Amino acid sequence: MTQPALTVEGLVFGRGQPLFSPLSFCCKPGEIWAVLGANGLGKSTLLDTLTGVLPALAGHFTVQGGVSIVPQSFRPAFDWSVHDVVLMGRARHVGLLSMPSKQDNRHVDNALRRLNLHTLARSTFLTLSGGQQQLVMIARALVSGNRTLLLDEPCSALDLANQQIVLQLIATLAHREARSVVFTTHDPTHAWQVADNTLLLLPDQQWLAGKTHTLLSEENLQRAYGIPVRRIQLDDAHGAALVPLFDLRRQEPGGL
Repeated sequence: MTQPALTVEGLVFGRGQPLFSPLSFCCKPGEIWAVLGANGLGKSTLLDTLTGVLPALAGHFTVQGGVSIVPQSFRPAFDWSVHDVVLMGRARHVGLLSMPSKQDNRHVDNALRRLNLHTLARSTFLTLSGGQQQLVMIARALVSGNRTLLLDEPCSALDLANQQIVLQLIATLAHREARSVVFTTHDPTHAWQVADNTLLLLPDQQWLAGKTHTLLSEENLQRAYGIPVRRIQLDDAHGAALVPLFDLRRQEPGGL
């Protein structure tokens, strides 16, 4: 039986106050988990807890094989080059007071090519668009060699073509390289397309977890987001689409 890469048992998390009832799930090598929920419910807080940035309020979790996170945004202290930002992901492989090796630089070059960023290697990070910066941070996580990757809304700043690139990369990392991937998203379709399992955070401090294609029912999605969502069956190659039914007749923004 495959040992889980990430095991969460009775975890209570939050910034001082618990956000949810105790949370339990496990992610095996080669599995993808999506974390869905409305703004402000705690998706990023959960990832910060799983990386040790925030302490758990109760319960515990274990990680096998190391963990890397791709944050929503990154602001370096200096305007490093793209190559150097990605090279930071190799920090644990470089000895104290040592210089990066040829192998370290080769890992960086390979990651940049994988995300079609190699022509920007000498560009400074802060001159890039938000979407390009997001891809650079994914490259930095890739070179770490850690077996579990946590991605905080990895497609939020990307156009449709680059969203496909990232979703395909997530699928490849899990299914071909046996890495474990947990990613947060506001788009249920992203979860539907690539996630084996989904953690759905609900407004009443409750949560649901299970197989994505079972969990993401119209009823559960309306409960999570407060608006109707229709599940429309497409052809066999594309499965289904999850379509929100916005009511544009409303006079006030309501939830903002």
